[in-house]
Amino acid sequence: MDSCINDDRQFGDHETQESEVEADLYRHFVSCKKNPDHREFIPIDKFTLKDLPESHQDIDLYEYIKATADLTVRVNVEKISPNRPQFWPETSRPYPYYSMYGSSKTRTGSGRVWFVTKFHNGERKDGYFTGHTEYTKCWCLNCYNSKTPSHLWWEFNVDTATHVVFDNFEANNTSLRFFYNREENPVVSVKKIALDYKNIEHDWCRLKCVTCDEMLGNKLMQIEKLYKQVCEKVRDKNINSRDNYKLNFIVSHPHGCAKHISIGQWKDKEKIGYRTMFTYTTSTCPGSSGAFVYCLGYNERWGWADLFHTGTLQSGLNHSGFGFVL
Repeated sequence: MDSCINDDRQFGDHETQESEVEADLYRHFVSCKKNPDHREFIPIDKFTLKDLPESHQDIDLYEYIKATADLTVRVNVEKISPNRPQFWPETSRPYPYYSMYGSSKTRTGSGRVWFVTKFHNGERKDGYFTGHTEYTKCWCLNCYNSKTPSHLWWEFNVDTATHVVFDNFEANNTSLRFFYNREENPVVSVKKIALDYKNIEHDWCRLKCVTCDEMLGNKLMQIEKLYKQVCEKVRDKNINSRDNYKLNFIVSHPHGCAKHISIGQWKDKEKIGYRTMFTYTTSTCPGSSGAFVYCLGYNERWGWADLFHTGTLQSGLNHSGFGFVL
């Protein structure tokens, strides 16, 4: 039977990272009070099979975590919407960044790529979307202002927490950084973004993104296909033992810096309707808000997952929003 979680469940401290300039982020990483040494965070380029618990040193799980990491992006939001609510729904708990419209601070979180689709002249060539678009040209930032826009492009979603990107105003002032695995990595980014869906209560939103960068588009498609293949294998291997080991992992950009993996255990879960929220010991930091939360053996529902990191509770446990899992 599911454990009951304290009423402060999704109303603890959020974990977006605030900064004035990019150079501030590493300073925040070094001076972190929550995880001063970041010992439980594994840099993605140093992650090996031996970093998994001995009982779970499985090559499919390792490849699954690597694929999840490759689809993880840093989310930078440069403006705050004037439409943020004062409180979380049906509570008296303050909602993050209410009344901070006009602030010059950049807020950084994490997110994950999903549903990559390739188009040519408005016709789907590969991926999830079916049929044709009403438009035949790429709508990325460069093409939108160009007299010779590309007729080949890729559209994809990035899922994150609603408290990270609240509405279309904020989405229009958001940029995504891909493959940020170490500090010296070149910047690969996308800036043309729109809000596709949001749910404040569940703390989940979906961003619609576009690129005509062939290297980026093809790479994201390849990674996502690998992800789906290993996802099914990992699910089948662990569904019967999921409540015994309670293994949990998160890939995020702590403090807006390079990508890290953290591995721990989930502790409690609460179900409301078809949605479930988890608490976990897995380490997170400011910058982890919106990161995909994976609880081993809990399947993604209907081909997608919307369980993302929301924040930390007064108890010291970290917690997700409410997502679809089976």
